Amino acid sequence: MRRTTPLLVFVTALALIAAGCADDGGDDAAAASATVEGDITVFAAASLTDGFTEVGEAFSVANPEAGATFSFDGSSSLVAQIIEGAPVDVFASADTTSMDKLTEAGLNADEPVIFATNLLTIIVEPGNPTGITGVEDLADPDLDVIVCASEVPCGAYANQIFDSAGVEVTPVSFEQNVRGVVTKVTAGEADAGIVYVTDVTAAGDDADMVEIPVGINVVAEYPIATVAGSANPEVDQAFIDFLLGSEGQAILATYGFGAS
Repeated sequence: MRRTTPLLVFVTALALIAAGCADDGGDDAAAASATVEGDITVFAAASLTDGFTEVGEAFSVANPEAGATFSFDGSSSLVAQIIEGAPVDVFASADTTSMDKLTEAGLNADEPVIFATNLLTIIVEPGNPTGITGVEDLADPDLDVIVCASEVPCGAYANQIFDSAGVEVTPVSFEQNVRGVVTKVTAGEADAGIVYVTDVTAAGDDADMVEIPVGINVVAEYPIATVAGSANPEVDQAFIDFLLGSEGQAILATYGFGAS
């Protein structure tokens, strides 16, 4: 990005502090899991793409005989695939609603646990050429605004924000995951969109953000759980323990995620 916002600095700093203050339990869990063997498949929300890719690499370093393969998409799409019988070992969602669908179907092997939080923001092209200053501006019919589909967590969060702000926004398109919103804005196909703070961080110099005030923003909670019927429950738990431990949390913090 071309600028660093106070909100992003605060969120990242808070996450780093929280990760640094984690007790030794996470480290002990990671160490205890070092002997696990086998590969697992993790379905994870699209907003976790960069963070989980690095977490997976670090997990494999700590567990040389184990590995995680990831499939990233909108959480609602992923849980639908699981319910339909897709082979998967672990599910990490960007909202509790999608995780509730998994548990209501009896497809979780353990209780979901929150491993990270995130905030929503307005993504714009570098330099904010249309001069967007806040959520209210997104109601301008001359602006091309895109959001995630309402059944996708980032779309549901966007609708909550619009309701809280008391504005009516008419998006020009609805994407199936948050990466679709980022791609269209950074490609110049849209003026603005609602995404996670972490997505703008990952976009680097290709995007800027306009902060959404805390009073109307949403704190997204990310739960994770092992899926029933997994062939490698020990590796599943080892991965979750690693994610919740100090190293996994520190990696997520570098991408802008807050601690659970």
